[in-house]
Amino acid sequence: MARPHVDRHVFVVFGATGDLMRRKLLPALYQVSGTLEEHPPAFRLLGCARQGLDDGGYRSLVERSLAENGVPAATARRWARDRVHYASLGESTAADYARLRARLEAIERAERLPGHRVFYLALPSEAIPTVVRALGAAGLAKGPGWTRLVIEKPFGTDLASAQELNRELHAEFDERSIYRIDHYLGKETVQNLLVFRFANMLFESVWNRDRISHVEVLVAEQLGVEDRAPYYDRAGALRDMVQSHLTQLLSLTAMDVPSSMDADAIRNEKVKVLAAIAPVRPGDVVRGQYGPGRSGRRRLRAYRHEDGVRRTSTTETYVALRLNVNTWRWQGVPFFLRTGKRLPEKRTEIVVHFRQPPVWFFRGPLPPEVTANTLTITLQPDEGFELAFELKRPGHAIELETHRLHFLYSEAFGPLADAYQTLLVDLMRGDPTLFVRADEVEAAWKVYAPILERPPPLLPYPAGSWGPKEAERLPGELGHAWSEG
Repeated sequence: MARPHVDRHVFVVFGATGDLMRRKLLPALYQVSGTLEEHPPAFRLLGCARQGLDDGGYRSLVERSLAENGVPAATARRWARDRVHYASLGESTAADYARLRARLEAIERAERLPGHRVFYLALPSEAIPTVVRALGAAGLAKGPGWTRLVIEKPFGTDLASAQELNRELHAEFDERSIYRIDHYLGKETVQNLLVFRFANMLFESVWNRDRISHVEVLVAEQLGVEDRAPYYDRAGALRDMVQSHLTQLLSLTAMDVPSSMDADAIRNEKVKVLAAIAPVRPGDVVRGQYGPGRSGRRRLRAYRHEDGVRRTSTTETYVALRLNVNTWRWQGVPFFLRTGKRLPEKRTEIVVHFRQPPVWFFRGPLPPEVTANTLTITLQPDEGFELAFELKRPGHAIELETHRLHFLYSEAFGPLADAYQTLLVDLMRGDPTLFVRADEVEAAWKVYAPILERPPPLLPYPAGSWGPKEAERLPGELGHAWSEG
C-alpha cells in the first residue's frame, strides 16, 4: 500500500508534557511517522510547555513515554534524537512567544523546511483563547506556508461559550485552518459508515422512514470517572459525550447523500440534520447519576464518593434522549441516544431497527412477536457490522429463528490504526472531512440548550446496571425497547 505523502512541516504541541500528549499523541505520532513518506522525516516535533527543559531533557521524557507504550528503548531514543525539539514557554509572556517564534524559524532554517506548521493545543479548554491570542500577537497565526490550528473537545460548555470560542478562534485564524478534533470520528467504522451507506445501494435504498422503525445510538462506559473527576464534575455526560460523540454518530447516520465526497459537502449535510432536530421536550430526556453497586463480586462506589467529586454533586453520569429529525427521510422515526458511566460493559454501537412485515401470511399459529431485522454498527470493542435476519428452522412446522451475518475489521484486515493516527494523517494532509466545523458545533449546542437551561430531575441508578429504570419509558411509550439493558 502506498505511503501517504504530506508536506514537510513542524508539528508544534502546546501541553507537551501533559497526560494527553504522553498517553495518546506521542504514541500516535510515532506510529504515524512509520506510515508516511519519511525521507527526510515528514515532520519535526516541537514540544511546548512551561517546564524549563532543554531538548535533551524533553527527549528523555519522550523516550520514556514511548517505551511505556511498547516501543523498544533504542528505537524510542533514535526517534526522539532525530526529530524532537523543545521550547519552554515560561510564564507565557509576549517575550516567551517571541522566543518560540525564533526557535521555530531556526528549526525551519536548519532543516530547510518550507514554513508549514501545525499548532496542536493539547490543553484545558479554558486555556485555548489565551494561547490563540498569544499566537496571533507573535505573528504565528500566519506563516510562510500553511498553518493549521488543532483544538480538542469540549468546544465550549454551552451555545454562548461555543460562539465566544469561535469568535476568539476566527479573530486570529481562518476557519479553513482550524481543525476541531473528536477522536470518535477517527474510528474506522465511523469513516466506513459513509461508504457502507452510499456505495451499497442495498442499504441506501431502505435508509428511510418507509423501511426503518427507529434508531439507537449507544456509548456505554464500564469505568467510572477515574482521574477525570475535576473536569467531569463540571461537565457531566451531556456536555462530555452527548453533545459531541453521540451527536456526531447521529448526524452521520441521518445525513442525506452529499453532492460529493468533498469535506464541506459532507459537513453541510451533517449540519442540516442538526438543524432539523425538533425541540427537545422535558419528557424526552432522562438524567441519572450512579450510586453504589456491584460488578461481579467487586463493590463499586457511588459517584459522589469518587475521589475529586463533590459530595453534593448534581452532575449527571447518564443521559438517555429521544430525538426526532424532521426531514422527509426521517419524519416519524425516533432516534434514541443513550450514554452512561458505570454501565455493565464498554460498548459503542448504532442499531438500525427495520420495520416488521406488515402481514403475517405463513400457515400456523402467529408467534407472539415477529423479530424485525436489525443492522448493528459496532465501533467498540470489536469494530464491524452485523445484520440480523429471520430463517425457518428445519422441519414441517413454520418456526422462525434469528440468525446473524457479521463482518469484523479485525478478521478481514487485522489490527486497526488508533483513531488519533487516522486523524493526525488527515490533519497533515489537510483533509478536514473528519473534523468538526464551527457551524456544526453551534448547531449541536442549540439542540441541547433547553436541557442545559432546565435540566430534568436527576435519578439514581446502581453502578453496574444499565441506568435508571425510568429510561425504559423513552422507547416504551412508542412500543419499542432498548436493544439490551
